[in-house]
Amino acid sequence: MQESEFNSRVESTLETLELALDVMADELDYETSGGVLTVTFENDTSMVFSRQLGNHQLWVAARSGGYHFSYDEAAGDWRCTRSGDLFSEFVTTQMREQAGVEFSF
Repeated sequence: MQESEFNSRVESTLETLELALDVMADELDYETSGGVLTVTFENDTSMVFSRQLGNHQLWVAARSGGYHFSYDEAAGDWRCTRSGDLFSEFVTTQMREQAGVEFSF
C-alpha cells in the first residue's frame, strides 16, 4: 500500500469515528492532536487511536491493552493482527467493556 493510500484510509476511518463520537457527546469527550485521536470516558479511562506510518497500521491503546490493525482489502476494514477482529466491531466491543458505552459506527 502506498503511503498516500494508507494516510487516506486512516483519515477516513478517524473522520468516521469522530462523526459517530459527536453523537455521544454526553457520555465521552474526545480530541485530535497531531493525528492522534484520544477518547476519554466518564469513568476516567481512555482509548487512543494513532497511525503507524512505518508499518502501515492503525494502533489502538485501550484499558485492555495495545492493538495493531492492518487494512484488509477484502473486508474493507482494518483487521486486528492479534485477534483477527475487524476495527469497527473491536471499537464497539471495547467501548462497551471499558466504559459501558453503547457505541455504533
